[in-house]
Amino acid sequence: MTITSPSSEAPDWPQCAHEADGRRCRGRLVEPYAACLAHIGVDRRAGHLAGLEPGAGLDLRGTPFTRDLLTELLAALTDPATGRHRLGPADFEEAEFSGDAQFARVDFTGDVSFDGAAFGGGAYFTGARFEADLGFVGATVARNVWLDGVECGGGVCFNKTRIDGELRLETGTIAKSAVFRGLVVGGDATFSGIEFIEPAVFMETEINGTAWFDGALFRGDVRFEGARIAGKAWFDGAEFHHDVRFDSATLGEDVSFNGTRFVEGAAFPGATIGGDVEFGGNEIGGDVTFRKATFQRTTVLGPLVFPRLLDLSDAEFQSAVTIEAAVGTLHCRRTRWGSTAALRLRHAEVDVSDAVLQFPVSIAGRSRPFVADGRELEVPELSDTPVRVTSLRGADAAHLVLIDVDLTDCQFVETVHLDQLRLDGRCPLASPPPGLRRIGLRPVRWTRRRTLAEEHHWRAGQQGADGWMHAPDGTDVWGPAALAPVYRQLRKALEDGKDEPGAADFYYGEMEMRRLDPESSAGERTLLALYWAASGYGLRATRALGWLLLAVVATVLAMMLWGLPQDDPEPVSTGTVTGGRVTMTTDKPDPVNPRGSYGSRLSSERFEKSLRVVINSVVFRSSGQELTTAGTYVEMASRVAEPALLGLAVLAVRSRVKR
Repeated sequence: MTITSPSSEAPDWPQCAHEADGRRCRGRLVEPYAACLAHIGVDRRAGHLAGLEPGAGLDLRGTPFTRDLLTELLAALTDPATGRHRLGPADFEEAEFSGDAQFARVDFTGDVSFDGAAFGGGAYFTGARFEADLGFVGATVARNVWLDGVECGGGVCFNKTRIDGELRLETGTIAKSAVFRGLVVGGDATFSGIEFIEPAVFMETEINGTAWFDGALFRGDVRFEGARIAGKAWFDGAEFHHDVRFDSATLGEDVSFNGTRFVEGAAFPGATIGGDVEFGGNEIGGDVTFRKATFQRTTVLGPLVFPRLLDLSDAEFQSAVTIEAAVGTLHCRRTRWGSTAALRLRHAEVDVSDAVLQFPVSIAGRSRPFVADGRELEVPELSDTPVRVTSLRGADAAHLVLIDVDLTDCQFVETVHLDQLRLDGRCPLASPPPGLRRIGLRPVRWTRRRTLAEEHHWRAGQQGADGWMHAPDGTDVWGPAALAPVYRQLRKALEDGKDEPGAADFYYGEMEMRRLDPESSAGERTLLALYWAASGYGLRATRALGWLLLAVVATVLAMMLWGLPQDDPEPVSTGTVTGGRVTMTTDKPDPVNPRGSYGSRLSSERFEKSLRVVINSVVFRSSGQELTTAGTYVEMASRVAEPALLGLAVLAVRSRVKR
């Protein structure tokens, strides 16, 4: 690395008079001489250094240092009691170090500044102690910067510093703010085991190798906005006691947060992540958000186990990914899935509103806890809570598969391609209110079936409704006209999946919404009401059989009272004899209406005849029995109504057992 002066302008300090190759030295002169420490001559320098005592303050701005000159300076400031070099306030602003700068075992008892300094080699501070602030603003380093085992009683500032090699800052404490804004590191950057007492700022930092933050302790806020890490980023075992933000950060490869503690959660809004994001064995006290993040080659995200919100809203997944999470709430609003995805979840309330699914995406409830390092990861306060999908509104369900999730509170209205949704495993929906209820003063018992949450919301808003779930605040309430197509599409989805019994409930819901739609014609509503009353839209066998039994009883009773004649008419034959020819005529008299009291007509004999007439007329279509005029009309009605009711009962049974 060629050392060049930071500026062609005259410095703010008394400048050395030495010139070489047409360039005047920018070093601060050593009074009373007209030259800097590098150019005052060997004898004068020896005398000057001899006059320094350990802990002396230094103003060496702009001074060019060779390795030997720096060694001489530090030797003059050695504390004989400890064998360590001790400096007071030291200003190396814009100093130029032609080779490696060794500051190992140096105690800086005051502020020290390397702002704008240029290092032709590396800068090594292994075991150094800083009782006050350390400044590295705008410095350039051709090789490495090592601050192993550093103790800093003040803050550190590496704003706009450029390090062509690696930065190693590990196993130590920084008592005040640590600022690395605009830092550029050509190789790896290590912050392992460092305790940051106050906020740490890595905004717009660029690390072109691997970043190591394992075991670091951040007691204040941490900011990675706009940071860029080209290699892997390791945060295993780190602790973040306050907010940690990665807004618009670029993480080029894998990111590992195994065993990391987030006291107040973590935020990655707008971040670009090139590899996997591993979590495991974490303690997370707040939310974790990836809003508007881009996952380029991420195949694994998780397992995330915590009781709060995991927010993937507006995020984009460009490759196949598996997401494992046991969380309180999962938001996938407007999330874009550019490839296949498998969401393996526990406990979560999942909102998939307006999501874009270009490839198959499955949301599956997981029965067993996730495991990390041989240990089961569980959230005790959520242990009895199933996975619940709360909204599919606006999402494209053509590639969506739901497996073993609770749909009791799910909103389906406005879902695109809902008829192509696939439901596997056990996916319960809401049920009507159980037991005897009322509408106003009228008692009712609701038919047991799977219903949409939106139907609950609509019915709960009707006057006198009892037991239906009310819509949460801010939720739209949809009427029958909007709900009927939803039921129809869900029915088709289950029918396409060969789940005819499951589809039957959605058919019932569709017909209910059509019957109750005030915008439908009166004739259609009346017809549907009769269909509902007779057989529950061809789905309630017991209702149809009940009506059939009632119709048979009524028909038998009508036959006994009015349909059977008083006596079976006997044929009467009459004849005439003309010459040797006999002509015979046989007539059968018309049936005579029964006489006597109604009680006398209810005999066992008439019951047996009436039952035989009804069965023969319904099953065999002809009774073969002479009937009165009233009985003939009763038989005609039974031939129409009773077979129809029998057919509806058979249809209802078929709908429940068909495969």
